[in-house]
Amino acid sequence: MEQVLIKCHYLLPPPVSENHPLPYLAPALDAGMATFFAEEIIEAIRYLEKPDYYTQQEEPINNNIWLGAADDIILRKRGVEFVDGTAPGFAAILGAAPNSKTAARIAHELQEKNLYTFMAAAKDGNSFSQQLIEEGLQIGWPVRLVPFGSDITSIVFAAGFAIRVGFAFGGIAPGDYKKHLLYNKDRIFAFVITLGEVTEEWCANAAGAINFGFPIIADTQIPEILPTGICTYEHVVADIPHDNIVSKAIEVRGLKVTVAEIPIPVAFGPAFEGERVRKGESYLEFGGGITPMVEWVTSKRMEEVEDGKIEIIGPEITDVAEGSNLPLAIVIEVAGRDMQEDYEPILERQIHHLINYTQGVWHIGQRDIAWLRITKSAVEKGFRLSHIGTLLHAKLHQDFSRIFDKMQIKLYTEKDKVEEIVKKAKVVYQVRDARIEGMIDETTDTYYSCTLCQSFAPSHVCIVTPEKTGLCGSYNWMDCKAAYEINPTGPNQPIAKGETISAKLGQWRGVNEYIYQASRGNIDHYSMYSIIIDPWTTCGCCECVAAVLPLCNGVMIVNREYTEMTPCGMKFTTLAGTIGGGISTPGFIGHSKYNICQRKFISAEEGLLRIVWMPRSLKAEIAGRLKSRSEELGIPDFPEMIADETVGTTEEEIFPFLQEKNHPALNMKPILD
Repeated sequence: MEQVLIKCHYLLPPPVSENHPLPYLAPALDAGMATFFAEEIIEAIRYLEKPDYYTQQEEPINNNIWLGAADDIILRKRGVEFVDGTAPGFAAILGAAPNSKTAARIAHELQEKNLYTFMAAAKDGNSFSQQLIEEGLQIGWPVRLVPFGSDITSIVFAAGFAIRVGFAFGGIAPGDYKKHLLYNKDRIFAFVITLGEVTEEWCANAAGAINFGFPIIADTQIPEILPTGICTYEHVVADIPHDNIVSKAIEVRGLKVTVAEIPIPVAFGPAFEGERVRKGESYLEFGGGITPMVEWVTSKRMEEVEDGKIEIIGPEITDVAEGSNLPLAIVIEVAGRDMQEDYEPILERQIHHLINYTQGVWHIGQRDIAWLRITKSAVEKGFRLSHIGTLLHAKLHQDFSRIFDKMQIKLYTEKDKVEEIVKKAKVVYQVRDARIEGMIDETTDTYYSCTLCQSFAPSHVCIVTPEKTGLCGSYNWMDCKAAYEINPTGPNQPIAKGETISAKLGQWRGVNEYIYQASRGNIDHYSMYSIIIDPWTTCGCCECVAAVLPLCNGVMIVNREYTEMTPCGMKFTTLAGTIGGGISTPGFIGHSKYNICQRKFISAEEGLLRIVWMPRSLKAEIAGRLKSRSEELGIPDFPEMIADETVGTTEEEIFPFLQEKNHPALNMKPILD
């Protein structure tokens, strides 16, 4: 610390009189940097002396809302958004609004513009972060409302975040302050909003922010610095009304924000994608294993589609009581001269993200394993099922109008009709999946990535090959190829697999290099064919989870719809929560239902014949393909050798059954050898 404090002392200018303003900014800028350096020391001491002062996570925990500085995982996950434009910038907010409703209104406006909000400094025992909690808002990195700390010194975490983005993504060397200024000025569109009385310490931090090209906008009368110079436009602008403070800040910063107007009664944008909806907050719920839910995009002739038509077939939200569960089928019918069947699953997969962009609406899964919750607050604001159709129509037209001309949307909430749609959709899913059957990994030089789930699992990278579908079950190799043709800069990128590292494990140099790059350095390799040795990472949207059962020398599989206990001692939700989030967990993998009968499924551990348990319903669902694959392996009665919940839900209960059936796994080498 001593060397830093000597530098701070050196940077401090002589005191100046209020009656004689500085003719230029340099001394104030130096004082601002000295402030940041000193605050770094203060916060470092706090971390050492009070290690529990900050949660050091993405969200508040227990009774602690203060997150502290972003760690390397958060930086790599969130920092790239400032580079690729997903997040156009951030607002650093000091103090508190006059009341919690004003705070919530400012926060929502920033979220709607996809900006991050970094919050610090309490005023008279109150803070902007606490005001948002009073209004029932979720705060944390997933919703872009980040409560750094209660003291003014924690605002240095915002400056530190900006500097580290330059290090990580701009290739700037330490000490190259000129490049740091230019990078932040031109690439990190940030600004400071002060709410309430501005103290001398706040002024010192404001001077520090100007070194980054970040202007200050205040709601009180403070001395203004209007000439341009370091910042793009004005440096300090004062006395701005709360209704205009966000728009004025964006104007002063020179930020161009493009927000598509979606005519729904709640906010809409990527900032809401990480929002959670707990059961107690839900007004209405669909799917999730409680009721059937399905999502299906299908092509029609031009004359069969009326663009913009949205129909609700069955009860609307206003027709059911709070806390209800309904079945739901979202059917999107598209038509266009350039529309192809290969494009249907690409449009289908967008449903997950677009619904999640809606404030107060939570969505997970896809195809016929989707799950949707709508909050009480969204319903109170007037949100209805028809608005799902409105937002899907608007955004899909905006993003994919090149491939279709017209779209109509039908939402079914009557059980018999939903079940009828499920049957039709499953036939289509099977046809889509069957297209890939004739291809094999060995003769295919290009695989595809899928990073759609990185909003939930930041280090997860799905590699899709002809013999391994995506974990969610909605993307096979051909789907990814079509998606890349539609959107060459999207989440499905071609990967030249390159030199083979291990044919048995399924590792290739080109694939590993892509995994390292796409996971932002968190994962440098994984195996495509092994559940034991460096298995692939898992997101939260997998259809199934496989787990090793050592006593049985085999593997169990459980699907999302099965909610009871399994022989590994965990239910599906616990398994998914344990291995999800983008980590590689030896002995466990998430995967699709279709992947079970693909030839390369855990082939490093003898493949399909290692399966010793799965729910009865799953076995019935894949019965046709399971039987065909078993016959191909020369054991046509293998499906009858697989135990299910009627046999037992512990290893000890199913082991005698496996012995009686002479299950092939019992005669294989030890799976954990």
